[in-house]
Amino acid sequence: MANNDSEKQMMALSAKVQAKLDEISKKMGGGSVSIGFMEGATYPDGTGVADVAFFNEFGVPTKNQPPRPFFRNMISEHQDEWPEQMAAQARGTNYDGPRVLGLMGELIKGELQQSINDLDSPALAPSTIARKGFPKPLVDTGHMLNSITYEVE
Repeated sequence: MANNDSEKQMMALSAKVQAKLDEISKKMGGGSVSIGFMEGATYPDGTGVADVAFFNEFGVPTKNQPPRPFFRNMISEHQDEWPEQMAAQARGTNYDGPRVLGLMGELIKGELQQSINDLDSPALAPSTIARKGFPKPLVDTGHMLNSITYEVE
């Protein structure tokens, strides 16, 4: 008989947990956030910012340009932190899904910008340093860095 009571209590608790999860899911709603270099972002000469970012990320061997994986480095460094950060944002916003996605977009945007600022190798060619006047990879005019954004859907 005690076993039957324990089973009933567990089933009742399970139903309460499921009801709470359903409530949270309804509050959060669906959606997604995209972070990076959005379609349509260009340099003044019309070159796509996403193209420049891609060539920087993966390199251009035919032009002796080595990869400078700022995006992959950022993901590798921070991806394990994002679930708990998102959970904390959800709790802090009373499970306002679009707001949570916006806050996460802003957070990851900052991490991506920091990754660009932190990357210092491989070093630039001496001719590139002479043209730019400084040895910082990935930063020339700051246009790519400032073009990082996010979109919540």
